Formats: sequence, C-alpha cells, structure tokens
Amino acid sequence: MPTAEKSLPAVNVAAVNASLASASAEDRIAWAVAEFGNRLVLSSSFGAQAAVMLSLASRVMPDISVVLIDTGYLFPETYRFADELTARLKLNLKVYRAEITPSWLESRHGKLWEQGLEGLNRYNQIVKVEPMRRALRELGAAAWLAGLRRNQSSTREKLDVIGMQDGRTKIHPIIDWTDRDVHRYLTKEGLPYHPLWDQGYVSIGDTHSSQPLTSDLTPEQTRFFGLKRECGLHEETGGTGI
Repeated sequence: MPTAEKSLPAVNVAAVNASLASASAEDRIAWAVAEFGNRLVLSSSFGAQAAVMLSLASRVMPDISVVLIDTGYLFPETYRFADELTARLKLNLKVYRAEITPSWLESRHGKLWEQGLEGLNRYNQIVKVEPMRRALRELGAAAWLAGLRRNQSSTREKLDVIGMQDGRTKIHPIIDWTDRDVHRYLTKEGLPYHPLWDQGYVSIGDTHSSQPLTSDLTPEQTRFFGLKRECGLHEETGGTGI
C-alpha cells in the first residue's frame, strides 16, 4: 500500500492561510483537492454536527475517503447515524479499529478510562490514535480535512484554516463557523444533527466518557470527565505517523 511518509508535499502554511482566510468552506476544500488530489482524506467522528463537513467535502470530491475510527464503544445512535449519512451522501467510508477488541482491551488493561488522565491517554492512544495513524498510512494520505471549529473549545480557538500535524497538512474548512452557521447549513440542506443532540449531548464520543450538557458543566467538561478535551487525533504525536 502507498505510504504518504515517503513524499509529503511542502506547503507554505502562512501564504495559504493568508489566501484562504476569507474564503468559503467550499473554496478551502477545493484548494485542498487541487493541491493533494486522491491523497486527501476526511476524518469524521459522526458526532453532533458531522453532517456539515461530510456534505461539504463529498460535494467537492464525491469519492474522498472518509475515515471513521470505531473504538467499539460508540453509542448505538452513532452507528445508525453513520449508516444513515453514508447511504444518504454516498460516502466512501473507511472504518478503522484498534488491533485489539474491546473485550480483550478490558481483560488486559481494565477500564482505562476509569484510571485517571494517564489511563485516558493510554486508552486514546490504543483505540484512536494508532488506528488513525494506520489509516493515514494505508490510504497514502498527505493531507486531511477535519471539521474543527474555533468556538468548540479553548484547545481549538487559535487554529488556522490550515496547519501541519506530524508532517501532514491539516485543513479546517469550517474553522471560523459559528453554531449559527452550522445550524443554517444543516437547515438549508435538510441534514440532521446527531440523534443525541436533542438529549443534550453537544460533544459525542464514547458511551463511557460522553455526557449531556447540564447547568453545572461547560461544553468542554462533557467529554473525558473534564480531565481533557482532545482525544489525541488532533494533537501532535511527535512523529510522522498521524
């Protein structure tokens, strides 16, 4: 299989950010497609507002590889949501999983997500980061699209339209979208939020570490027991693997 590590295109990040700062999400995706072609992938958790990026990207590049990392602990509603959007948008879905099953993981390590920040980090490395690293390598990805937005968390508020992560170009087409922008797009296109949105979930990951938003929580605290915001997929790993 092709490996993107052998030849990663050089990108002038500052110049591209300057040129795309006021561009539409569609134009940002079009730039990425023109620049990277079939070496461009889209990652999606099929979370609360995932339909936005899935719709935008598949319109510009219908056959783009959409990478879903299946931890084995996603909500039943997430699996059904993924099936619904895959059929509706005719997605080229690529599902990647850890090399160890959930049952074997728990037999070997216990419930890592209950073992504090160190356990959470180890869990995320095993079931999310390693499968994503493998996906990018096997799909020959030189760049990837992600639906991160600045107003989602403090860890994302300084992100630009494009950046670099472990040698690959990362493109955030809707980085400057507000919640209102998202709602307008979903309404205009007749696309759904994740089914758990109506139950108060604003950030949806695994069943054991996602909870609905309540008056005593901030949106960031609804994931990972408030110990952290990012699962590792959107953080530097110190290598070229992800």
